[in-house]
Amino acid sequence: MSDDTLSLAGDFPAATKDQWLAAVEKALKGAPFDKKMLTRTYEGITLQPLYTLDDWAPAGDPSGLPGFAPYTRGGAVAGQRVGGWDIRQLHTHPDPQVVNKAVLTDLERGASSVTLRLDDAARRGDDADQATNYAGLNGLMAYTAADFDTVLTGVYEDLATVALEPGAAFLPAAALLAGHWQVKGVDRAAVKAAFGADPIGWLAAAGELPGGIDTALKALADLAAWTAANCPNATAVRVDTAPWHLAGATETQDLAVAMATAVAYLRAMTDAGMDVDTAAKQIVFALPVGTEQFLGIAKLRAARRLWGRIMQACGVSEEAGRMRLTAGTAERVVSQRDPWVNMLRTTVTTFAAAVGGAESVTVLPFDAMLGLPTEFARRIARNTQLVLMEESNLDKVIDPAGGSWYVETLTEQVADEAWTLFQDIEKHGGMVACLESGHLAAKVDAAHTARARAIATRKDPITGVSEFPNIHEKPVDVAKPDIDALRRAAAGRTREARKAVSLPLAELGSGAVTAAAVAAAAEGATLGALFAALSGSGEATVVKALPQRRLAAEYEELRDAADEYMVHTGARPRIFLANLGRVAAFTARSTFAKNFFEAGGIEGVGTDGYDSAEACAAAFRESGAAVAVLCSSDDVYAEMAEQAASALKAAGCKKVFLAGAPGDRKDAYTAAGIDAFVFVGCDALDTLRSTLAFLGVTDR
Repeated sequence: MSDDTLSLAGDFPAATKDQWLAAVEKALKGAPFDKKMLTRTYEGITLQPLYTLDDWAPAGDPSGLPGFAPYTRGGAVAGQRVGGWDIRQLHTHPDPQVVNKAVLTDLERGASSVTLRLDDAARRGDDADQATNYAGLNGLMAYTAADFDTVLTGVYEDLATVALEPGAAFLPAAALLAGHWQVKGVDRAAVKAAFGADPIGWLAAAGELPGGIDTALKALADLAAWTAANCPNATAVRVDTAPWHLAGATETQDLAVAMATAVAYLRAMTDAGMDVDTAAKQIVFALPVGTEQFLGIAKLRAARRLWGRIMQACGVSEEAGRMRLTAGTAERVVSQRDPWVNMLRTTVTTFAAAVGGAESVTVLPFDAMLGLPTEFARRIARNTQLVLMEESNLDKVIDPAGGSWYVETLTEQVADEAWTLFQDIEKHGGMVACLESGHLAAKVDAAHTARARAIATRKDPITGVSEFPNIHEKPVDVAKPDIDALRRAAAGRTREARKAVSLPLAELGSGAVTAAAVAAAAEGATLGALFAALSGSGEATVVKALPQRRLAAEYEELRDAADEYMVHTGARPRIFLANLGRVAAFTARSTFAKNFFEAGGIEGVGTDGYDSAEACAAAFRESGAAVAVLCSSDDVYAEMAEQAASALKAAGCKKVFLAGAPGDRKDAYTAAGIDAFVFVGCDALDTLRSTLAFLGVTDR
């Protein structure tokens, strides 16, 4: 056996960056390098086409080592090698019995923890009979400890973490869960739980916090104090930036919000008397991850770096200062239309979350935006993580992105930009003050406006929605519970059980209020009664709620309008594809035009090519369409476009489009009857809206 080492590059001279740049300049043939080769993100970061050692100086090991401050490379020395990451499944079905079956199925088939999102009534602090219109919407109808008994029957709560999304009613919800432990004789020192107190996040999303933010922050501190003293394997506080991300925040804005919110909670806990180490251990971060893979990886690495820096400034010990990080599919990237594509999106988000070092990952089922997910969709969500973990072995490498000049540089850039934004929030009084003033929301609106423009012009394509839509897709079945029956049953339970509760509010912040709430919950107190006792007559904090802006929503609204039109008229709105000349001449622009208009639900009809304006007009009369789009090459347009447009108008065509930029022939085309032009970079949304209005599908 030879001892010679195979060196594939050994026979070639070493290349320098200058040589590479010279080769690129030659290939660009005079086109500007900055425009063609650089990518500018919404975060204000410029991405280079090539990264080298010159872009990332390793001196001093700026990213540190895995398991050590500043935790850029992960919170554990061994990364995810010991047990992998936590596979968490979200449950939002209103029926406690259905949720119990689904939870057991998930845990038996690969999930290691669950999140229970309470319904809109409970998250507002109401029982089912107090807010009937909200009961059963967007979450679980759990208003008593007995309801949690039903949901968690058969669950080993010392093995599987039960996380809550409780909204404004975080202390009452935690009391119900702990009351369930007390009634069932569960050792609360052994259980794994995340109570999810996040009043600032709820205020941002809902726009109102009953009882006021000051009372809520004291309640958060109270819950944290009780949790630290009684539940060593549980956490009280959750910093969830999903409302900001869904509103349009950039990844750096999202991180700045996370840091500023966590600092506000840290202050609330320490002001109530907790030591800073104990307070820091109570905080869990929940960050959304989108489909920009490398940016998602850098975001999670930067998050740990930022929090490590804050913890260092606060004098927190290294062990307590380690960020507890969960990540999940960003809701804004998930589409309703062509939902099967979401399987691909969630694969990317899971990969980024895992490589970025998230300790827990939640994958949205592909049909999550259509309603209640099916069992099949939850299975795919679980298995996406299992395949990446157990077959792709993502958990077997410690910080897979570490050492990549690109990722290390991007991580540093994201962290620097987020830190600047975090300082700006603190300068303006902190998270609550920025929420009340609208200072931060204005920045998010500006970021959304830039992204929305790119989506409208299809610079940022959405597969299956703005690009390659399938207007004949079959609807996906989702679960449809009898919500009225569930509401009647839940309202009956809570109306009968609710009694006034007295809590020692003078001791709010010490843990005594939570202890009293747990005792009352174990005796049958309802969530609404506990919340009423806690919030008392305090004045609500009211702000402007953040909007919800899924990336695909505006196109999907047009598709919805077109579908409704078909239901009422028996036919979809149509546009005739006026293909001129031979197949080779018209195919590219005909395909472009068909996809363009079908993104708005307007069916493109006609596949033949026409050698004369008369033949084109005759085919149009047979198509049943009211509008048409000319499709062909520039050469054929020069010969036939004007005659074809005139013939179409004479045949009754109410509006003629041309596929392609008009160039210097615009005046001639317009004079011949061509009304508008569709081309790469035009405002597709505006064109589709105006066309649907022109066809009588919408009012505009």
